[in-house]
Amino acid sequence: MIEINNKTRSNINLRLVKLTTEKFLKFNKKNNYNISIAFVGDRVIQKLNKAYRDKDKITDILSFKGENNFLGEIIIDYLQIKRQAKKFSNSVKNELVYILVHGLFHLLGYDDKTEKGRKEMEQLANNFIKKIVL
Repeated sequence: MIEINNKTRSNINLRLVKLTTEKFLKFNKKNNYNISIAFVGDRVIQKLNKAYRDKDKITDILSFKGENNFLGEIIIDYLQIKRQAKKFSNSVKNELVYILVHGLFHLLGYDDKTEKGRKEMEQLANNFIKKIVL
């Protein structure tokens, strides 16, 4: 089961989010896992980032690994996604899919704390996105 909550006033393509997540779970043989995805604003994500990562700043995504058949929870700041899309001359759709996939890889245990880990996650995300048709 994929639970998606939009706690913002933004009109987010939740169908795209669900479809991307379903394809990711199937691709990684995690079909029977549950996942929760929430969209929040700047203030909420900054508070969570401070509480859980001791970083008092806005971030695009936070991932919290679950246990048993609950893969985990992903929290996304949609306003930050929109800002990053503009900054990187990317579409909001592509930025959202990339960040979502990045967070999903975190739930599988991948880490980007080192340059090697960051590059590996970037490559995995790009390869997966190329294979799916949205």
